[in-house]
Amino acid sequence: MAGFGAANQLHELGIRARLYDQRPRPGGLTSSFTSGDGFIFDEGVHISFTKSERVKELFAISVGKRFETGNVYCNNYWKGYWIKHPAQVNLNALPTDLKIACIKDFIEATRVQDPIIDNYEQWLLASYGPTFANTFPMVYTRKYHTTDAANMTIDWLGPRLYKPNLDEVLRGAFEHEPLDVFYVNEFRYPSEGGFEGFMRGLFPKAEVHSNHQVRSIDVKERQIRFGNGEQTSYDKLISSIPLPRLIPLISGAPRDVVEAACRLACSQVVVVNIGLNRPVITKAQWSYFYDEDIPFARVSYRANLSPNAVPPGCGAFQAEIYFSDKYRPLKGAHENWIEPTIDALIRCGLVGNRDEIVHKSSTWLPFGNVIFDHDRRPALEIVHGYLDEVGIGYCGRFGMWGYIWTDAAFLSGEKVARRLAGRPDS
Repeated sequence: MAGFGAANQLHELGIRARLYDQRPRPGGLTSSFTSGDGFIFDEGVHISFTKSERVKELFAISVGKRFETGNVYCNNYWKGYWIKHPAQVNLNALPTDLKIACIKDFIEATRVQDPIIDNYEQWLLASYGPTFANTFPMVYTRKYHTTDAANMTIDWLGPRLYKPNLDEVLRGAFEHEPLDVFYVNEFRYPSEGGFEGFMRGLFPKAEVHSNHQVRSIDVKERQIRFGNGEQTSYDKLISSIPLPRLIPLISGAPRDVVEAACRLACSQVVVVNIGLNRPVITKAQWSYFYDEDIPFARVSYRANLSPNAVPPGCGAFQAEIYFSDKYRPLKGAHENWIEPTIDALIRCGLVGNRDEIVHKSSTWLPFGNVIFDHDRRPALEIVHGYLDEVGIGYCGRFGMWGYIWTDAAFLSGEKVARRLAGRPDS
């Protein structure tokens, strides 16, 4: 998304960019693929919920105005209970004793004036109290971010975790799903071909070169060498390559910059794809899972994004299991997680038995989400400062090294393209 955001902006400025991708076709994390049995899967959970009318129109044109739209509904699973998201204002479905403890703790937490908040754990305790924080977001943090909340900063939160008032907590405890306070409301998704469709219409706006994995960058001679033996010169260079991989590619990069890039942490994802011979009956587009003995942190429901993502009369899941080199390395092959995922889906009641399963596969994503640990900010300042010095623009989730969604990644590409083209305010 970031690369084509840059290419789109340059196209509008009358400049045809050359875009290089190491894969057989462009797409990155927004890629989709069709299995031989008719299921279409993405590389993880993807929808578009941009507020930018211009980006909405660009994406719509890319799919020939053929897209699904609807209101987001997602829920949470905890020890056999299904709870609307966000759980902090939907306590109604929980056991009475747990609800009482959550409410009492929340009231006590709100009485603390100017709490000390130096990390994410302290923010959770100050926002929700210990019962809710330890039962839900603390556990999810270990599953999704692969580290403890105390090891994380809070500069990634934005609107992601809703902080309710007492009236909202009480109403959600006494009434069934009374509030819609999730930061995502309306979503769009291509009717056919998976999420990648929102990018396909952008392909003609650049000179795209696939199967070109960068091997080295000479910033003095402005030369790039690729693994296939080719090389090219450049005038201006924009990169969405993940920073820990980009910096070692730059000839003569200083040791302190290389070491700083190595301190940047991100999660990795095993995505397990399961297809059923029957529809999946749920209102949700995706669900979060808090039990630590359930391997996956999140599951998306393919047919609820587009009915054309599954064969007629079928249903499908994508389950995400998170690892990281720094905190929770993957041991063994990613395929080893298919059967434990099926076991957990059966335990949750989402799959009846193995006879229903007509497709199972897995994908390994070496870059999932940026981990906002305490090393991130000082290391990022060093890395970005060096890239600014040598004139390499950076964009996208792993170029910015931020927690940004697809539309923000697209816009980050446009922004750096304007700057390098000398049109920062256009």
